[in-house]
Amino acid sequence: MSILTRAPVLKPFTLALIQLGNIGDNKAANLKHAREMILRATRDHPKKPDLVVLPECFNSPYGHVHFPVYAEKIGYTPGQAYDVGTSESESVKMLSEVAKETKTWLIGGSIPERDTQKETYYNTCTVYNPQGDLVALHRKIHLFDIDIPGKITFKESESLTGGNVINMFDTEFARIGLGICYDVRFPELAMIAARKGAQVLIYPGAFNLTTGPLHWELLQRARANDNQVFVSMCSPARDLTAGYHAWGHSMVVNPLGEVIAEADENERIIYAGIDANILEETRKGIPVTTQRRFDVYPDVSAAAQ
Repeated sequence: MSILTRAPVLKPFTLALIQLGNIGDNKAANLKHAREMILRATRDHPKKPDLVVLPECFNSPYGHVHFPVYAEKIGYTPGQAYDVGTSESESVKMLSEVAKETKTWLIGGSIPERDTQKETYYNTCTVYNPQGDLVALHRKIHLFDIDIPGKITFKESESLTGGNVINMFDTEFARIGLGICYDVRFPELAMIAARKGAQVLIYPGAFNLTTGPLHWELLQRARANDNQVFVSMCSPARDLTAGYHAWGHSMVVNPLGEVIAEADENERIIYAGIDANILEETRKGIPVTTQRRFDVYPDVSAAAQ
């Protein structure tokens, strides 16, 4: 985890989630459609969003067999300037250009990333400021390897490697903690980010028709309630003709654990006003952030660097 200065004071801002549909085999078409939807998200709302989010694996079909085929070399090193103009990643170039064009913070969902030095692949989220600079990168830490007999078997580890860094980034209105999909099931990741100053946690994700009805809302509300932060997950739209059927229902939850915005299963753009007063009032009214007993149990964030 990179070392950040004191977290910015949370200020009111507008968050937009793009529940992207029509993600097919043609990467160029996927990128074009994502770009059009970002432009629409920043144009078609009375209050232009300050932060726009895309879903997990927005430039390719979702599935471990697809990841190596669609993977791109990014070559980003935290703390070092990144030259988008010479990037080998088509997706990074598009995301950077549209963030700059719209003058908006942008979380570019996730794409398959190829590390040519290690010959490994990652499920990777990139973040851009309103100037189009690539400012943060998160590699999915927990790989989605599950087997529910008669319902779903999926093993990301057949083609991907897990990341090993906890990632956050600062804007002028909030500190944002990052995760991808399955990362939300591990409360330690959210705890550490929140205790390091993140007021908002965002997870591009793609739960399926088995895990979605069971846990999509539950996990977001749990992470929000436990840590008294805003939590949001952005899903692709559901496509029953695809090999993987996403649950959809992109969502924003406030620090009280209340759902304040939710999509259905179709392609949608949803917006949420992030109210700084709710976070302050929640923490004052139920002050768990100051009542923890680290003399009885350890602080999981203490050893996280």
